[in-house]
Amino acid sequence: MVEGNSSTVNEFILLGISDDPQMQIVFFVVFLLIYLVNMVGNLGMITLISFDPQLHNPMYFFLWHLSFCDLCYSSAIAPRMLSDLVSDSRIISFSGCTAQFYFFAAFVDAECYILAVMAYDRYVAICNPLLYSSAMSKPLCMWLSFGSYIAGTTNAIIHTTATFSLRFCSSNLINHFFCDVPPLLAISCSDTHINEILLFAFAGFVEMSSLSVILVSYAFILVAILRMPSASGKLKAFSTCGSHFTGVTLFYGTVIFMYLRPTSVYSLDQDKWASVFYTVVIPMLNPLIYSLRNKDVKEAFRKLIKKKLNSFLT
Repeated sequence: MVEGNSSTVNEFILLGISDDPQMQIVFFVVFLLIYLVNMVGNLGMITLISFDPQLHNPMYFFLWHLSFCDLCYSSAIAPRMLSDLVSDSRIISFSGCTAQFYFFAAFVDAECYILAVMAYDRYVAICNPLLYSSAMSKPLCMWLSFGSYIAGTTNAIIHTTATFSLRFCSSNLINHFFCDVPPLLAISCSDTHINEILLFAFAGFVEMSSLSVILVSYAFILVAILRMPSASGKLKAFSTCGSHFTGVTLFYGTVIFMYLRPTSVYSLDQDKWASVFYTVVIPMLNPLIYSLRNKDVKEAFRKLIKKKLNSFLT
């Protein structure tokens, strides 16, 4: 227990996912494997896109940034979660808690806009293929990605400042496996009404503005696909958008469930598992979704493996 306001709180205690020692070992093994697949998949995607000239186009440029965001926000959470599963001490300093939440929020929000930009890129490629090269120029792609990070950083600063300016005087026990807004609001002895409004307003704006771009883009894409005369053209267009649409559905479905509800209906014990899904599982799934359904990525991977084998044998 910690008495006083936020300026005197030096540490929090993360209660984690489970108190059962046997289940903690099971969870550690499972989540370690998931995190390793996440690291290998996203680092592999970043490496392939960086070094294969055939992947130097807007679609893969944004996929590079998607993998980067996945890698960053999952790495803000997973190592600490794994450490807590095999450690008797689950203490996190006030500054460590602040930093963890800030980096998590910044890259999650940036990913929302990266996904929106990817949908717009697919809209231009399918609906205006002749103008694609000029419409999605390199400077524009750079500005769109840069703007995504600026928007994510701005939103993270607002939430971090508002949350960690609260007073924590009744308990320092966070009923979660990382420092997130809902469990922190639950243990604050300040009036959290303004924080709840900020969470709903800013999280809602990020989610709804980026999701609106995605939905409008896909509405135009669907109309364009239905107008295509050939079945092969329709199949190719659907295949191009299928991976992105799958990733969007998984990511937004979980994030909206987590943050766009009144705090009165939160169930922290149940919400932990929803948080596990989008902080650990989805970053692992994204490189699998985009690579297994993408011929260019698979071809680039085969070329890289062949090159490494040839260099090893010679």
